[in-house]
Amino acid sequence: MRASIRKDAQVQSLSRKEGPNRETKAKRIAYLFVLPAFLFFLIIVAYPLASVIWDSFHDKNLLNTGDGRFVGLANYVEVIRSEYFVQAAVNTGIWTILSVAGEYVLGIIAALALAQGIRGRAIFRGIIIIPWVVPVVVAGLTWTWMLTPDYGVLNSWLVKLGLLDEPFYFLGEPDTALLSIIIVNIWRSFPFYTITLLAALQSIPRDIYEAAALDGLGPIGRFFKITLPQLKSVSIVLVMIHIIWTSINFDFIWVMTEGGPVHSSETLPIMIYRFAMQELNIGLASALASLLLAFMIIGFMMYYLYLNRKSDHREGM
Repeated sequence: MRASIRKDAQVQSLSRKEGPNRETKAKRIAYLFVLPAFLFFLIIVAYPLASVIWDSFHDKNLLNTGDGRFVGLANYVEVIRSEYFVQAAVNTGIWTILSVAGEYVLGIIAALALAQGIRGRAIFRGIIIIPWVVPVVVAGLTWTWMLTPDYGVLNSWLVKLGLLDEPFYFLGEPDTALLSIIIVNIWRSFPFYTITLLAALQSIPRDIYEAAALDGLGPIGRFFKITLPQLKSVSIVLVMIHIIWTSINFDFIWVMTEGGPVHSSETLPIMIYRFAMQELNIGLASALASLLLAFMIIGFMMYYLYLNRKSDHREGM
């Protein structure tokens, strides 16, 4: 008995000594696996972001590489006082809000249509993704050609249908240029909403709809009281992601109008490009990029606080 008790005590003491060692080794191995991702984050995200913020406080110009003195908030003041800053900020808001709203509405309509038991819906589901997989440059140039008044097919159709008396240069008029790009952007981006919302629709139990129908709830009532609440979490994620993507979108507008005519379709990313690549003023470009980042952070923080207050109010009730 004494020998067995001693043996058990030795085994317990050894396990106690080996336990922390094993835990320490496991943590070290975990750190080794995380290290490449952490280094990737530092090199790809953290360092460029820190460099942009650092340059925004310095007089950095590619035409004068010897200069680089600290100027404080002078770059920010110059950017805000720029002639087209307010217009670019308003255009960015219009571009983002109308694009995201249009993409969501068209996406959910298409998702509801494709969720029905129609014949050949698999073919339609494959066709609807085509605009999303078309490269931005290809889509932008194609639509630019289609909207051209001289040989554009859309102008030709509108004139033949009697909707226009003569071809109209949609991308060449300040009143219609930005709106035309927004419509093209909605056409290209709504399939992403469609396939995501369609997957979420298919996960909603059919029993809920059957019970609601038995209670006398019509299709519109089922949509607003069942479908939309069930899609809330997916919709929030989709909208938030696309607000970021759309607000910093550069290529679509640049390919179609380059921010023209007369800066009517110029957004903040286009303005950043002009500062950096045309005026070669990295300081001003970095300051504007930092401002855009700050606006987005403030907006999302306000939305986060709103959600927290809303949840606290519900819990209080």
